[in-house]
Amino acid sequence: MTPSRTARWTAGWLLAAAWALSFPLLSSQPAHRLWGWCAAAGYLAAAAATALGRRRGALAVALLGAVALPLLCLVLTGRGQSEVGVIERSGRLLLETGRPYVDQPAGVGEYTPYLPATALLGVPRALLGGGSADGHHWTVRLLGDARMWCAAAFFGATWAGRRLLGAAPSPLLPLLVASPVVALPLAVSGVDLPLAGLCCLALAAAASGRPAASGAALAAACALKWTAVPAVAVAAALLAARAGGRAALRCALVTLLGTTALVLPALLLQPAQLWQQVFAFPTGRGQVPTPASSPLPGHLLAQLGPWGWYLTTGLLLLGGLGVASSLLVRPPRTLVAAADRLALGLTLAFLLAPAGRFGYLALPLLLAVWARSAAPAAGPVASRVVARSRGRVSGRPRTGSPGR
Repeated sequence: MTPSRTARWTAGWLLAAAWALSFPLLSSQPAHRLWGWCAAAGYLAAAAATALGRRRGALAVALLGAVALPLLCLVLTGRGQSEVGVIERSGRLLLETGRPYVDQPAGVGEYTPYLPATALLGVPRALLGGGSADGHHWTVRLLGDARMWCAAAFFGATWAGRRLLGAAPSPLLPLLVASPVVALPLAVSGVDLPLAGLCCLALAAAASGRPAASGAALAAACALKWTAVPAVAVAAALLAARAGGRAALRCALVTLLGTTALVLPALLLQPAQLWQQVFAFPTGRGQVPTPASSPLPGHLLAQLGPWGWYLTTGLLLLGGLGVASSLLVRPPRTLVAAADRLALGLTLAFLLAPAGRFGYLALPLLLAVWARSAAPAAGPVASRVVARSRGRVSGRPRTGSPGR
């Protein structure tokens, strides 16, 4: 690397180290504090390795310090954010009773603000049994932890998306994993990573002209968290622009049928609990206050009283309408454009939601970076990919006369 590039990379690792150090200094959560110490050490070592001209070694130590060490330590000792226990409890309830939600939650810890498919990530804990400190073998603790399955879903979905696109290996992907954007949630909770991975897969399938595959990925995402709904509109717009309205309609239909199949059983068995825990609670309208209370604009407005809640909800709907209108007026035609449009919509949603966390903003950033790491190259190769995708959707190869 040139001296200027080495300096930029070194500064980047140092910035990541400073961010990681803020957690042990400012956070009251033990899992965040442990991750901060481990990640800061890894990022500082990466900065030193980069300054010495060892770029690959820098990435390796960053991954070790920010991902591998804290993840293993937290999993084997049973520490993490409360979401891990929530997912595992939901999986146990699903396996034992067929109902993923606590019928009469006594406090915030008994709420499950996720749609029913999230419980599947907690089923391995119920099948293997054992907590983190009850004498079970370390392999049981490791394989039963919901974080491991969240990570597997994320990496599996993003890998499949790259395969659909025929993307070449990119240095952006391991850097993304080593960055705090992925490393922190991967170690302490993992709950949003499957959603992110499935959104990446859905956009990749849409960009490569596979409406059924895109719809299946979107159905799985929408059955995890309802925040995946904007991805349906973006994927449909991308398909309509690249392969026609029938492809977009097919994607939407598969999404609707798949989501219904995954959510309907819980909706029929626990309609009141699903509404209260999945929709009312996260938006600040539940019987108990949500702990998601970062000082974002929407939350600050909602704190002003009922009129503030209605105002921020109106702004949220207005922002969604604006992004939806942009999909009609200027639909995205590339993977990167679609990911950027979805990232914009999600950013507005997280900023204007009545309740939210700063950590939610990692999802839009992840989408934008992943798309750039997986996007097919521009030019004739990309044109052939588009032509193949149009032929796949229509069921026959597309041929064009000279001049068309």
